[in-house]
Amino acid sequence: MIPKNKCIIAGPCSAESREQVVSTAKSLAKIDSSIIYRAGIWKPRTSPGSFEGIGHKGLSWLKEVKETTGLKTATEVATPKHIEACLENDIDVLWIGARTTVNPFAIQELAEALRGTNKEILIKNPIHLDIKLWVGAFERMERCSVKNTKAIHRGFSDGSSGIYRNSPHWEQLKTFNNLIPEKDIICDPSHISGNALLVPSIAEKASKLNLNGLMIETHHDPSNALSDAKQQIKPEQLELLLNYLYEIPSELKMLRSEIDQTDEHLIELLARRMDISKKIAEVKHSNKLEIHQPNRWKSLQQRNKDIANNNQLDPAFIHTLYEIIHEASISTQKSI
Repeated sequence: MIPKNKCIIAGPCSAESREQVVSTAKSLAKIDSSIIYRAGIWKPRTSPGSFEGIGHKGLSWLKEVKETTGLKTATEVATPKHIEACLENDIDVLWIGARTTVNPFAIQELAEALRGTNKEILIKNPIHLDIKLWVGAFERMERCSVKNTKAIHRGFSDGSSGIYRNSPHWEQLKTFNNLIPEKDIICDPSHISGNALLVPSIAEKASKLNLNGLMIETHHDPSNALSDAKQQIKPEQLELLLNYLYEIPSELKMLRSEIDQTDEHLIELLARRMDISKKIAEVKHSNKLEIHQPNRWKSLQQRNKDIANNNQLDPAFIHTLYEIIHEASISTQKSI
């Protein structure tokens, strides 16, 4: 399913229990054996009272995942001690989070702890929009002979009030590529969106930009997750998304995107039509006119039939559609 040139990383935001870690991993292994299984062991949280990770014992659960499913494992590191523990437990992939990337002192310490390792190291962009700071993290790794590195684009916290948890600023990826040519970039739709419902659209955008993979938070029971519950999806949802992204012809994806845009426009037009119906109701009421006017409706039906024929549409389909629209309009006017 997953192309060989794409890296898919999936798993829960946090390792919460052995059962949760292993159960989710088994579901992901059934989807594709190339998936890298992620789970946060240490969680840098804003508030000290929130769940900050299960700690060192969670590494044994990741070892069990690797032994029972064959999946490679990944977790976040923020200190040299974290790195030491991960290397001892043979974690395959380590990632450095956005809150750590922002600190050059911390990055230097991690680079020294990783000196000469052949482990795959992923570096998330810093929280705020500073591409050179992101690039600097890779340069520090390179100077410590840490060469197997990739970037994770997780969006930027810029204070905007848009629909996303973190603004994607897709255009900045070109700047990043200009500074570090051919460095693989993996997109993190979970942290960009902050909402499971928006994960697919972000993932599709990343796919269209031909980014090198996805990191998607996936939990067997998202509603009861101890951290970032709103942005995690279920394994079965991940499978559907990967099928859509990697098994459907690109031409069909483009046509479906066009359908989606057209549907959005249709709904906006219907909303506008209903607003006009409300104004009509007010005019009818003030002039003591009947809501339903048969002659007007009859002429409208004939007009729609002619328009349907001119556009090579089935008049019966248009008639049925406008019966529904007309009924909704009459209902709205009656309520007013």
